[in-house]
Amino acid sequence: MVKGVIRYFEDSSRKKRFTRIYETVRAHTMVPEQEFMDNLFLAEQYGKEKGAVAECGVWKGGMTAAMAMLLGNERDYFLFDSFEGLPPAKDIDGEKAKAWQADKSSPFYFDNCKANEKEAIEAMKLSGAKNFKTIPGFFSDTLPHFKTKEPLRILRLDGDWYDSTMDCLKFLYPLVAENGLILIDDYYLWDGCRRAVHDYFSKENISARIRQFNNGNVHFILKEK
Repeated sequence: MVKGVIRYFEDSSRKKRFTRIYETVRAHTMVPEQEFMDNLFLAEQYGKEKGAVAECGVWKGGMTAAMAMLLGNERDYFLFDSFEGLPPAKDIDGEKAKAWQADKSSPFYFDNCKANEKEAIEAMKLSGAKNFKTIPGFFSDTLPHFKTKEPLRILRLDGDWYDSTMDCLKFLYPLVAENGLILIDDYYLWDGCRRAVHDYFSKENISARIRQFNNGNVHFILKEK
C-alpha cells in the first residue's frame, strides 16, 4: 500500500526508466513532469495484475503511451477523446473553469485541449503497444456502448468537467477490476470534476477513499469490493 511521501527516485534505475519514457512521449502530453512521474509510479505499483487500461481525455496520447511502455505491449489500451476539444464549461464546473475556457490567449489553453486523433495513434505506435484503440467522440456518445473482454486494471480520468467525469464513472467504474486503480487528473484542479466524483460515490453508496499521492496534485482511488 502506498502511504506517505514516496521517494521512488532513490532507485536510480527507475528514474532512468521513467525519464526515458517521459522524453519519448513528452510532445504528446501536457501533464507536468512530476505529476507524469507520479502517475507512472502508481501505474507500476497497481498495474501488475492482468487487465486493460483506459484513459478518458487523452489529448495527444502521451500518458496512455507511457503506461503502455511501462506495463507492456500485450494489454488492451483504450483511448477516449472527442479530439474536438472540451465541451463548454457549465456553472457546476465553477467560475475558474469558465474563465480558463474564455481566455484563449493563455499559454495553458492548448486550443481548448483539442488534438488530432492521428497524434494519439502516433504516440501509441511509439510505445510499441500491439492492442490499442482510439475511440473518438464525446463521452456521452461513446461510453454507453463500450465493452471490454477483461476488466480494467487502470482507469485514468482527464475529462475536466462535471458531466464528462460523471459519464466516465457511470459507465467505466463498474468495469474496473477489484483493487484496480482509478487516477483522477483534475480532482484538485476543477470544481466540476471533484463534485462529480463525490456525487457519484454518494449516489452509488461507494465508500472507497480518495487518496492524494506524495502530497501533490495526483489523486487516486483503489476500487474495493
